[in-house]
Amino acid sequence: MFITKAVITAAGRGARQYPASDTVQKAMLPIVDRDGLTKPVIQIIAEEALESGIEEICVVSAPGDEAVYRSHFRNYAENLRTAFREVEWADEQAQRLLHLEERLTFAVQDEPRGYGHAVWCARQFVGGDPFLLLLGDHLYLSSDPRRCARQLIDLATAESCAVSAVQATREHLIHQYGTLTGRRLADRPDVYAIDEILEKPNPTLAELRLHVPGLRAGHYLCFFGMHVLTPTVFELLDEAVNQDRREHGAIQLTSALNQLARREKYLALETHGQRFNLGVKFGTIEAQVALAMSGVDRERILAVLLDAAARIEPSSSSR
Repeated sequence: MFITKAVITAAGRGARQYPASDTVQKAMLPIVDRDGLTKPVIQIIAEEALESGIEEICVVSAPGDEAVYRSHFRNYAENLRTAFREVEWADEQAQRLLHLEERLTFAVQDEPRGYGHAVWCARQFVGGDPFLLLLGDHLYLSSDPRRCARQLIDLATAESCAVSAVQATREHLIHQYGTLTGRRLADRPDVYAIDEILEKPNPTLAELRLHVPGLRAGHYLCFFGMHVLTPTVFELLDEAVNQDRREHGAIQLTSALNQLARREKYLALETHGQRFNLGVKFGTIEAQVALAMSGVDRERILAVLLDAAARIEPSSSSR
């Protein structure tokens, strides 16, 4: 199995980031990356894919958004060369942007019918190939020399099957994520054969159906926000889309993945790294602090944070 294609879902309007998302797509919100450069979220995600061996990327976007994304990459590259003539880092960054833009394809999600529907919109791009799936509002920080996406691709390639990245998550947070149960592989304690997946369960349901032997008490395996999937998933999504079969008001990817686990070999990998969901309150701040603290300006940022913490007086509500 060779994985050279990636799909990034970025059609959501970011209601929880309003009013900022009313003027700019949430995937275009700026973040200072580890290299010290300010980039839109979509660029950081795309670089994760390219640096993990991906050659082609399909962005699932809302109607009219393709021009916005392409304009960023082209205009920013030109502006870098104009504003910083004969400056090595600027020319290098401009080349990277153009290289990235050349590898982008777009698929339009005409109406917001759910995450599963957004993935389904990329079916023509994927064709009969396995593919890496990334969320357009998640960032990842690896604690391994390999990128998080590379860890996933390596396992999928070795096992020739679908693989989802997971992370042990405290039970009070599992209502935000697809959550699964499975059996550890004897020779890989960080890999599980998936048995069942539920979309955003409550702790009571998780305790009944999603307990995983060996995990710390009160923890469950939740999706990390990236998957390597086989084209079989589109057969399963076809049924849901054509029948408009919804759960929690939307066509869910999780339902198709649960069916996939029954149909073919499907593994979960405890990824060595952290995920940051920019779609929740303070998610962008958490991601920014984590990237800054692991980047080239770590010492400076640490000093700024410590100084800010020392200057801020506790509010009356926290006393």
